[in-house]
Amino acid sequence: MNLEGRHIIVTGAAAGIGLGIAKACVAAGAQVTGFDKSLEAEGLAETGAQFVQLDVTDLDAFEAAIAAAHARAGRLDGMVNNAGVTIKVPFLEMTRAQMETLWTVNQRSVLVGCQAAGRIMAEAGKGAIVNIASVHARATNPGHEGYAATKAAIVAMTRAMAWSLGTKGVRVNAISPAMTRTEIVDEAMQTPDLADRFRSWTAEGEVTTVDEIGALAAFLLSDAGAALNGSDVLADRGMSALLDIFDLEGKRNG
Repeated sequence: MNLEGRHIIVTGAAAGIGLGIAKACVAAGAQVTGFDKSLEAEGLAETGAQFVQLDVTDLDAFEAAIAAAHARAGRLDGMVNNAGVTIKVPFLEMTRAQMETLWTVNQRSVLVGCQAAGRIMAEAGKGAIVNIASVHARATNPGHEGYAATKAAIVAMTRAMAWSLGTKGVRVNAISPAMTRTEIVDEAMQTPDLADRFRSWTAEGEVTTVDEIGALAAFLLSDAGAALNGSDVLADRGMSALLDIFDLEGKRNG
């Protein structure tokens, strides 16, 4: 997973999966530019990455920031569209504003990020894009209708871009994580009952870490992932492999 000398942009890079990806790319030798709407980016700064405060829902500013990062570094070799939002609400109570938030953050920003970075990479004749989707694109539950739809859209877009950008030397792949040990999940797992429940949802009883997702992203961005284009890497530790695995109390059946 050698990214020596390459320049990678990561959105939503100040915390969680985005920070894990930024760390992995820096460790593999890349120069990283991290975008995030939060100003609390101490962890990102510690990696040595360049931080840009940006809300990806401002699509014009997002596109301009990609162009500026490219100009500053003199190259753009990889783009990771990670910024996203989760809204869980009973379907019949979902508001239009919530729908708009989900689609603007999770789908439109990814489409714009792919297009803006894709144009730059296509001109250079090489590059790699990684879009962060979710296990909800394949297996979901009530309350996540809008969220699941946006993540399924990311997977579909990624598949189409395998040819629209692949013919120009740019690979596009997705990663679909299940529950991942972000700061929020780690905090919740301080409660033993919740920790046991989360671990029961995977075949080997482990919860994926942000560093593990970061390693997957670095692999897809590197030449080691050259055979993958239009793929969706399901990183759920088997969570979605069984039907009716949980009862209504969230306990494992059988």
